[in-house]
Parts: sequence; structure tokens; C-alpha cells
Amino acid sequence: MRMLDAMGQIHPGVHPTVHVLGLTIDIDAVTSSIVAAIILLALGFAAARRATSGVPGKLQLFWEFLIEQVGDLADSAIGKEGRRFVPIGVTLGLYILIANWIGFLPSALRPGVSSEILPAPTADVNLPLAMALFVIVWVHVESIRARGFKGYVRHYFQPYGILAPINVIEELTKPITLTFRLFGNIFSGSLMVVVMAALLPVYVVPFGEIIWKPFDLFIGAIQAFIFTLLTILYFGMAMSHDEHEEHPAAPAGAVPVPASH
Repeated sequence: MRMLDAMGQIHPGVHPTVHVLGLTIDIDAVTSSIVAAIILLALGFAAARRATSGVPGKLQLFWEFLIEQVGDLADSAIGKEGRRFVPIGVTLGLYILIANWIGFLPSALRPGVSSEILPAPTADVNLPLAMALFVIVWVHVESIRARGFKGYVRHYFQPYGILAPINVIEELTKPITLTFRLFGNIFSGSLMVVVMAALLPVYVVPFGEIIWKPFDLFIGAIQAFIFTLLTILYFGMAMSHDEHEEHPAAPAGAVPVPASH
């Protein structure tokens, strides 16, 4: 019976809203998104103001470590061209991390009953979807730049033309999987708090939340890394040339070189 009560309290996507010019805006999700952006910008401006060529401070070391890790990832996935995507990788990764960790703050007046004042904005499907669409559109733009429009269209027919529908479906599902991987994992944290509030005695709920919240931090960090990793990998795949593309014909009279064994 208490499980049925818990199911009745689970309302994914329910937020305090305001209507502006025919648009429905989730107040809490937008507020959390703005707070996460302010924190990110504050960290960036603070690091830039304190940057030095001498002994770096802790904040500068943090940024240098983050840039170095994303840079190594871009080098391995894309090559020397990958350095262009380090800024977007660092920005997305750190922003998602901050947005995920905002949910760690106990901002609900009644845990499991009332909504949080500052929920993790990534627990609302709109923010992950917006970031996923932003990444995928940019990925296709880079693919056209790297391959040319004809090469971009041709790669959907590789290695065989009959596989073109499958390749198109794969591209269409990329933003969907990128969205729901982040949204599902972060939303599950809020879901667990609701379930605990419905199933456990009132005096036990705060202790259950204290135990669960640190695990949320770990999940939030992992999901920020995975989103960044997939973003870099998608850029790498978009800019690579298919192995099955035809190679240019050898000049007339050229002597073929035997393959080495």
C-alpha cells in the first residue's frame, strides 16, 4: 500500500511554472540553470584574474587539470584538430557537473513531499535535450566542413548503400540517447528521495537522504564525464573519413608496391 502511495507522489516534470508569450517556463529549473551558469562564469573569471605564469593557485591548477584531461581526450579521439573542441568540452563538462551537484543542496522544505527550490536542472528533460541538440547540430556542421556536402551525404551509404536507413536512424537517435542518459540518471536521484519519503518513517527520511545524497555526487560526476566524452567522440566520428571510401586511382605507369608481411 505504501508503494502505491509512493507511485502516486512521483510526477516527473512537474514544476512551478509561469507563462510568458505563450511559453510555459519551469521557474525552478530555469533558476537552477542560471545559478549553475553564474557559478561556472564566476570560476572562469576568478581563474582568469588570478592566472599567473609563476606558481599557480589551486583554482588555476583545477582549470589546467580539466583542460589537460579534455585536451588529451580530444587528441586521442580526433587528432591535432581536436584542440578546437576543448573549450566546448570543458564548458559542457563543468557546467553539467555544477548543474548535477546543485541537487545535492537540501533546498526542499519538506524532503520527498515539497519540491526543491533549487533542483538539479539536468533532472528536467528540457536542459539535457537542449544541450544534446546543440552538440549534435554542431557535430553535423563539422562533418559537412570536414567531408564536404557530397562526402557528408555519401558517408550515410557506407559501407553499403542498403545500410543508409540504419545509418540515418543511428544519427537521429544520438541526441535522444545523449539526452536520456543524463536525464534518467539524475532524475533517478530525485526519485529515490520521493520513494524513501513514502516508504520510510518520517524520522528516518532525513538520514536516508543524507546517505543517498553523496551517492548522487558520484553519479553526477560520472554523467558529466560521459556527456563530455560522447561529445568529443561524436566530433571525432563526424570528422573522420570512412575506411570504405574509394581511394584515388594510381597514376598510369606506376609500379605497384607489394604489401609487407
